Amino acid sequence: MTIFMSSISGILIILVMVLIGYVLAERQWFNDEAASLIARLVTQIGLPCYMIQTIISKFSADDLRKMLPQLRFPALSMFLLLVLALAIGQLFRIKKSHRGLFTSMFFNSNTVFVGLPINQALFGDTSITYVLIYYMCNTLFFWTIGVYLIQRDGRAGQDFDWKTNLKKLFSPPLYGFMIGIVLVLLKIKLPQFLMTDLTYIGNITIPLSMIFIGLSISKAGLGKLQFGKDNLLILLGRFMLAPLLMALIVMPTTMPLLMKQVFVIQSAMPVMTNAPVIARLYGADSDYAAIMVTETTLATVLVVPLLVVLLN
Repeated sequence: MTIFMSSISGILIILVMVLIGYVLAERQWFNDEAASLIARLVTQIGLPCYMIQTIISKFSADDLRKMLPQLRFPALSMFLLLVLALAIGQLFRIKKSHRGLFTSMFFNSNTVFVGLPINQALFGDTSITYVLIYYMCNTLFFWTIGVYLIQRDGRAGQDFDWKTNLKKLFSPPLYGFMIGIVLVLLKIKLPQFLMTDLTYIGNITIPLSMIFIGLSISKAGLGKLQFGKDNLLILLGRFMLAPLLMALIVMPTTMPLLMKQVFVIQSAMPVMTNAPVIARLYGADSDYAAIMVTETTLATVLVVPLLVVLLN
């Protein structure tokens, strides 16, 4: 019961910030430009600083050398989920105009905007590097295979631009992660004033991420929520198949228990918030993607406490 209440408390911390974002959006505090600005502040400024400061302050070179090879576990999980999603799409006859988007949302998870603050609330700062290891894999899969699958649904006829998507793969958060890793491995210490700046700027990441999720839920509209076949199958994939598959992969290994817990929680995060944006860009069904972001984000509130109990 103590573990369950602790996980509920962690989720409530996140939920209050999401609710603030939702209420402010409903009161017309933000337009589309403001929402885009918040996303840019988080991904291009706050998160890179957060990653550099956290990695430098929390981990040694020996710690990182032991952890980075664990990338193979989330990579294996995502590949198997991709295969499962393709098979389920065929078996349940997901309509062709949704099949690529369905597959992408099935096997990719929101590892930063939701995964990062939830893991920090549940497990503390020690979990951050494990979160970022999963993030590296998830980013690679989404901006290559995931975007390609969404593009196939599109009706606008745009060509898939590998060069552009590879640039997005090497995003500011990933650069922040890489810079932090290099500084630790080379044992380079930054001046104290710079570390303080990184801490202050990085601290905007979690609250602004949650406010952004609240804005996204408001924009999608709670009245548009539905539970058709496509929706239920994505919920099944995100919250049952993905964590079960990850647990089966990592539990027999000798990796630290906290890393196992973080990987399982990360695998059960909601649909990527980028999915509606990419769907709109390529002429796919962006409304369908926005609804799934909303439904899976709300479902996370119920799923995560149960997962935490099962993992302890």
